Amino acid sequence: MGVLLAVLAWHPVQAADTPLGFDDDPALQARYDGLLAELRCLVCQNQSLADSHADLAQDLRDEVHRMLAAGASDAEVREFMVARYGDFVLYEPPLKATTVVLWTGPAILVLVAAAIVVRRARGGREAAPPLDEAERARLAALVDAERQRHS
Repeated sequence: MGVLLAVLAWHPVQAADTPLGFDDDPALQARYDGLLAELRCLVCQNQSLADSHADLAQDLRDEVHRMLAAGASDAEVREFMVARYGDFVLYEPPLKATTVVLWTGPAILVLVAAAIVVRRARGGREAAPPLDEAERARLAALVDAERQRHS
């Protein structure tokens, strides 16, 4: 009885996560797999729709499948997802005014870090100006006083 309950409890979870595909059309299957790999899971954010187990990712996989089965092009699927979820849904968002920081930010940070390292390595220490006569006399007095304390 316990085994039967476990199987029944497990079955709907597995059925809900069963991947859709186009087994009868390899070209359509390749397009489907490619789109799932280039669209980001909005819940996990570090995973593609192909890799994510989130419920939203399953819903989006179903939507991509439905659109491709209805004859939508890859570009139409991407446009639909971007219109609904923004450029963030794409692993490689297009270069435009709103995404320029995403593309240039890492390079700018590396250049700033390199400039800081070079500056510190080159001229981090300036030579102290030479002592004038009054400072030399004061230093000599301090050194003599210290020597007398230790002798």
